Amino acid sequence: MMITFRKVILFSTLLRVALILYGDWQDSHMEVRYTDVDYLVFSDAAALVSLGESPFKRTTYRYSPLLAFLLLPNAIVHPSWGKYLFSAADLLVGYLIRTILKLRGVPDDKCMYSVMAWLFNPFTFTIGTRGNCEPIVCAAILWIITCIMRGQFYKAAIWYGFIVHFRIYPIIYALPIVLVLDPQYIQSGQKPDIVKWSSHPGNLTKSSDSTNSRDLWTIVGSFFSSTRIVFAVISGSIFLACTGVFYYLYGWEFLHEALFYHLTRTDPRHNFSIYFYNIYLHYRDGFSIVEKLISFLPQFTLQLVLIFSFALDLPFCFLAQTVAFVAFNKVITAQYFVWFFCLLPLVLPWSKMKLRWEGFFCVLCWMGTQLHWLMWGYLLEFKGWNVFLQLWIAGLLFLAANSVVLISLIRCHHYSPIFQRLRSGSSKGHMKIK
Repeated sequence: MMITFRKVILFSTLLRVALILYGDWQDSHMEVRYTDVDYLVFSDAAALVSLGESPFKRTTYRYSPLLAFLLLPNAIVHPSWGKYLFSAADLLVGYLIRTILKLRGVPDDKCMYSVMAWLFNPFTFTIGTRGNCEPIVCAAILWIITCIMRGQFYKAAIWYGFIVHFRIYPIIYALPIVLVLDPQYIQSGQKPDIVKWSSHPGNLTKSSDSTNSRDLWTIVGSFFSSTRIVFAVISGSIFLACTGVFYYLYGWEFLHEALFYHLTRTDPRHNFSIYFYNIYLHYRDGFSIVEKLISFLPQFTLQLVLIFSFALDLPFCFLAQTVAFVAFNKVITAQYFVWFFCLLPLVLPWSKMKLRWEGFFCVLCWMGTQLHWLMWGYLLEFKGWNVFLQLWIAGLLFLAANSVVLISLIRCHHYSPIFQRLRSGSSKGHMKIK
């Protein structure tokens, strides 16, 4: 029987519906719940909004009020509404993966494998059915990439402003988006020329072959192009408008819980981060500026290196950034992994990594160190053993595994900018944004 995209989507839909129904049964009949605890927080916040109250009256609700508004049917229609919404976003991610790869000229069979790598990943098809909102963020990020590739920069800017407000971490994609909107790749009044996939990619370099021939003023002038300025103005305005509306409705509590908390978060509870043990030991005493800077610098430096190396190959840049951002973050929970799982299928056709050898090693290394950490986490959480030091060492091993995976992805990737460079002189003039 021939596997078609429609059949894959249909089977994926039935699988997710079955898991949601099973989750409702398990929650009612078993001690261990299937539903993510965060979903209960979302639902309680939505119930408060339906009564005209602030969602932040629900302890630990630290998201945009937009999420509570989206889940209002939880309190009115059915408590599982949000799970169906998140699972629909999960399926939309699969559709957008296929759309982006087709825009880049990837053959149908490779598109199908990439889509299935998302839709049938046990981690991804359970996260939405358990009630985690991350598939909405993933779908928005892929939709922004799609809009940029189609030359719909106004639309991309609007959605980027919304999603940064909804979930602050996509702010890390701002600089690569600005860099990819290069006048050397965008012709006035026309859609960008997308570089098509090839089974025999050439040895493309990451440096601009015309940079040396341009003086400093030309480089600076092109950086502040109309496309980039308008994108920044629109996305920034949307972000500020959403923030302003909810500040008017919920005041300082909204700013602290939904925004500032995530920028300054130091969680003393055990998590995958290598910083958790130090935070646990010194949480009551607070942290000096030097200590905060030391934990921030590796993450910031690595982000800049990856951005200026791969920005023009936008999907791969997003993937490498996200893996590095999560691996070196001060707080890491399992839901963060979905942030890069949705981007991985976008770069698989350009990878020379073989699943049988290096690919299998990367999976084994990443999963093995994660399970090793979970073993110590179980002994601490459920058995009450004093294994904080062992858990911290397990976090170091998990960081090493993430670093190995990131290095392998970079080494095996065929660098391919998404847009074709314009011929000399063709990029003059102002860009008409669509």
